[in-house]
Amino acid sequence: MSEQGASSHKAIKEFLAEAEEIVDQLGSELADLADMADSGDLSPDLLNSIFRAAHSLKGLAGMFGFADISELSHNMENLLDSLRLGKLSLDQNLMGVIFGSHELLTTLVRSVEVGGSAAQTDEIAVCVARINACLAPPPEKRSSESPLQRLGLPDRVLGALTEYEEHRLLENLTKGKSIFNVHTSFELTSFDHELAAVSDTLKKCGEVISTLPSMSDNMNTHIDFDILFGSSRLLDELAGLFVSDTITVTLLGNAAAPAVSSPEQTPSASIDSTPQTGAAPQHVSSASEVIPATPTLPVNAEETAQTAKSMSRTVRVDIGKLDELMNIVGELVLAQSTISGVAIRMRNEGFSRMAIDLGKAAKGLERKLTDLQKGVMEIRMIPVGQLYEKMSRIVRKISREQGKKVELKFFGADTELDKLIVEDISDPMMHIIRNAIDHGIESPVKRLSLGKDEKGTIRISSYQKGNHVVIEVEDDGNGIDLEKVKTKARQKGLITDAASISDRDAIDLIFLPGFSTTDKVSEVSGRGVGMDVVKNNIAAVSGMVDIETRKGEGSRFIITLPITLAIIKALIISCAGRTYALPITSVMESLLLTDADIKTVERKEVIQLRENTLPLLRLESFFGTVRSEDRPHEFYVVVVGVAEKRLGVVVDDLLGQQDIVIKSLGESFKRFRGISGAADLGDQRTILVLDVGGMINETMRTGN
Repeated sequence: MSEQGASSHKAIKEFLAEAEEIVDQLGSELADLADMADSGDLSPDLLNSIFRAAHSLKGLAGMFGFADISELSHNMENLLDSLRLGKLSLDQNLMGVIFGSHELLTTLVRSVEVGGSAAQTDEIAVCVARINACLAPPPEKRSSESPLQRLGLPDRVLGALTEYEEHRLLENLTKGKSIFNVHTSFELTSFDHELAAVSDTLKKCGEVISTLPSMSDNMNTHIDFDILFGSSRLLDELAGLFVSDTITVTLLGNAAAPAVSSPEQTPSASIDSTPQTGAAPQHVSSASEVIPATPTLPVNAEETAQTAKSMSRTVRVDIGKLDELMNIVGELVLAQSTISGVAIRMRNEGFSRMAIDLGKAAKGLERKLTDLQKGVMEIRMIPVGQLYEKMSRIVRKISREQGKKVELKFFGADTELDKLIVEDISDPMMHIIRNAIDHGIESPVKRLSLGKDEKGTIRISSYQKGNHVVIEVEDDGNGIDLEKVKTKARQKGLITDAASISDRDAIDLIFLPGFSTTDKVSEVSGRGVGMDVVKNNIAAVSGMVDIETRKGEGSRFIITLPITLAIIKALIISCAGRTYALPITSVMESLLLTDADIKTVERKEVIQLRENTLPLLRLESFFGTVRSEDRPHEFYVVVVGVAEKRLGVVVDDLLGQQDIVIKSLGESFKRFRGISGAADLGDQRTILVLDVGGMINETMRTGN
């Protein structure tokens, strides 16, 4: 790659890192905005944050030359600006346009990563046309009879107000709140800290609309500010907390009573920045209100000194670099294993002193490598809550499209998973949730007729179980009609007799490619459509998915995943002259048996393990390998399991445990079930790493 090409590639990566963060933040805040739209009480801070995100994305895209993203962000910014200025009212139609714009922005940003344009120019044009159709006509020039002038604000203050600040003043009056002017005076050396303290205190009592510099009698040592503040707090709640002549609060007006002509004619109250201990509350008239100020703390030179240090201690790291680092750690682990083996051989051959020193060094290296391995793995771990935010946006969008009321509840958002696993299960989770809303949750009218709450509930919970993480998606809808599943399976020729199929087997049928009980195909799709993709994608990360359902009560999808696929401890086994690795997290126990211990039930080999019947799988039969010699009379059965499912793997020998780094075999080997990757053993041998979940699923399906 040329120097210019490498620079361009680096620039695109920098843009993607920043743009994806902005788009994700925008989506999360839009979901909160949609909730506020239902209640009719919009937060100006949230609207401003959304507006700034669109503005930032526009500037970022323009700087890197992505004109389509910049254009759409610019139009979305205009729409959000009209909304925050009160020119538009937030309704379902406008919310749909905003959500649609965000989806297209997300698509455009993701298309940059693959080097193409997933959205055509006409898609952007259609989206921009929808935005323009929502925009209100330009506002007329402010009338001389504006309600703001009734507040008695001086012309210099009115002239300094932005259109947004004027709107917030009027909005506060419309909601019946009082408008106050908080006049402050601070020393030049500490005004920034003191002004921030007063603003923070005011924000707890109402809305800080504008902060404007003001004239001061002692400008050489002090700086004054006028803070326009809206609040519905009562006088008795705030009066008498502080006493001072440095902060004066004046009532300008409210919705109930006409405002006075000028601030000078209005009674005011003074506030001290230090509390008066034991003092009686000060009497104030109904035309004034006391606002508590945070006590001013002494500020030393170090605190006021300017600094170039960044306040953030977070560094963005490409996951590819972490993969490379993890591979290096894996190679070091193998090298340490080799050194330890050399030390043992030297001790056996008589080099006692040198062997002991080398063995000690190998042990020390092993401890440090364990710490390094743990540290790298912790860097890769992220909370599942990041996945929850994406699902939250999907639920709100689809429920609105379907005309259903759905409440989303999250549990266990702090549970951590490998970053790559979280990314790989995003699509399966999306499929499950879309189907839960489309065909699980009933319409509000039907739910009421069934005696349920008109608002359906989807619970997403995650928790750690041993060396696995379990994610459950549960809805309180109508569940899966298993009789209908059996009927459809018989019609498709998958089964001959519906009565002979158990409910457990019927649930497994919905994971077959193309199987669906849905009579009407919708954009969201029916329960069953895409479930084979869900199962395959989860199996690709060595996970399993199971379903529990009750007709009329709802369904629960249970996804069991390994915490990480990076460095794992594995049990090395041999069978038919070949060596394999089994992740130790899936190994329950191992047994030494003979042919006499094996029973046959319905042409399937099983053994009796305590009170349960355990199905067996012979690796040579599973992979179709040919033995060069007869099977041993004594052999091992390794009992493996994922979630509640168990399987006995018949192998010739157990070769010990070892840390391994799983490496992908590429797209060509994805179709092979039961293999999750390959690993180097450190002695120039490469072995296959078995996928326990895939082996269990394949065995249960085929009975081999």
